[in-house]
Amino acid sequence: MKCLIIAAGKGSRLQPWGESKPLIPILGIPLIERVIRAAREAGADEFYVVTGYQGDRVRDFLERLAERLAVRVTFLVNDDWEKENGLSVLKARKVLHEAFLLLMADHLFEPPLARMLTTLSLADGEIALGVDGNTRNPLIDTEDVTRVKVKDGKISGIGKGLADFNGLDTGIFLCSPAIFAALEQSREKNGDATLSGAVRCLAAEGRAKAVMTRGFWVDVDDPAAFKRAEKALLDRLRDKPNDGPVSRYLNRPISVRFSHHLAKLDVTPNQISLFSFLCSLLAAGLFALGGYLALLLGGVLAQFASVIDGCDGEVARLKFQSSEFGGWFDAVLDRYADAFLLFGLTWHLLAIEASGWVLFTGFMAIIGSFMLSYTADKYDNLMRERIKAGGAAGLRMGRDMRVFLIFLGAVTNLILPVLVLIAVVMNLETLRRVLLARDA
Repeated sequence: MKCLIIAAGKGSRLQPWGESKPLIPILGIPLIERVIRAAREAGADEFYVVTGYQGDRVRDFLERLAERLAVRVTFLVNDDWEKENGLSVLKARKVLHEAFLLLMADHLFEPPLARMLTTLSLADGEIALGVDGNTRNPLIDTEDVTRVKVKDGKISGIGKGLADFNGLDTGIFLCSPAIFAALEQSREKNGDATLSGAVRCLAAEGRAKAVMTRGFWVDVDDPAAFKRAEKALLDRLRDKPNDGPVSRYLNRPISVRFSHHLAKLDVTPNQISLFSFLCSLLAAGLFALGGYLALLLGGVLAQFASVIDGCDGEVARLKFQSSEFGGWFDAVLDRYADAFLLFGLTWHLLAIEASGWVLFTGFMAIIGSFMLSYTADKYDNLMRERIKAGGAAGLRMGRDMRVFLIFLGAVTNLILPVLVLIAVVMNLETLRRVLLARDA
């Protein structure tokens, strides 16, 4: 599907963040790039971008982005960018002759919101607007947002000063070419060349559909909205269904703070994975040195590495750098890190007293760690299906819990009890998963 993006405005209220509004980065990625990537996930495959203020800079960036993403971007120029936004839409009249997605360069959204529109069938001469039914959406300035009145699935009123409303304009449209005629009609009859004016014209004829949506979207048009958007993007990282209790309540709140800053740097998720592994390797070396101070430092460093281990995936999501290789590479390094950490603890105990019992316990802890990780995918899929069916999720035992136990054992100098606990719990949990999978 073709997609038209309005990126002509100056965005004077965001000048402290950058000269060109579409190019202002939020967590390391320019606004317009986030919009294009989200639209691609929603089904758009060809883009038309209307530029105006600092158009050369915007076009230069988008040319390089188009090459990176292997997508086609056609530029349209609006020299009257200081006037109503509908004039930017009219610039596409000669090139768009079929239904297209219409987006704003400063409206961030999650792909499912736009996908609801891209899969919609429009009758001839209709348009559809994504309408947020949550009129108290905390991400939106309700005093500044365009309000919408919806009745029987159709828009009956739209405007910023609308007193009677039950929805908010998300800025996500599915348009037929009828939008161009409506813009001309609104401009000629009412002197109004805004998109809202065109929608009012179509609504008067019953040709403006409302698609009720709920989910993440935000209009980034001033410093307060920018901060809300940044916070919302970070908060979304906390909602990872496979997180264990330690990750959810301890590691993730800390790692998100790190990722906030890492996303703005020129570092890749794989580099973060490697750094986390090296921290674990150093922690294992400290365990093997002997002495409580080295043990304490190793425990703290192991837990720090566990926190950082969450940043690679978070930065990958924030900067659209997720890949199958990245996930696999991280998993491989995690297995090596676990083995080194548990071996380091076992070495620490053997240096104090050589014992077959200690060696066996360390071996079983390492085996339990590996098997728990090996069975994780199957177990997580089973739990996902169980949750969908209305069942309980249960307590997830994973790497976060294992490393936290290592940290506690090192800090309290109770290495043997912790190794025994890891060996017993991890192997019993693996057995439980096997039985669960058999009965599923």
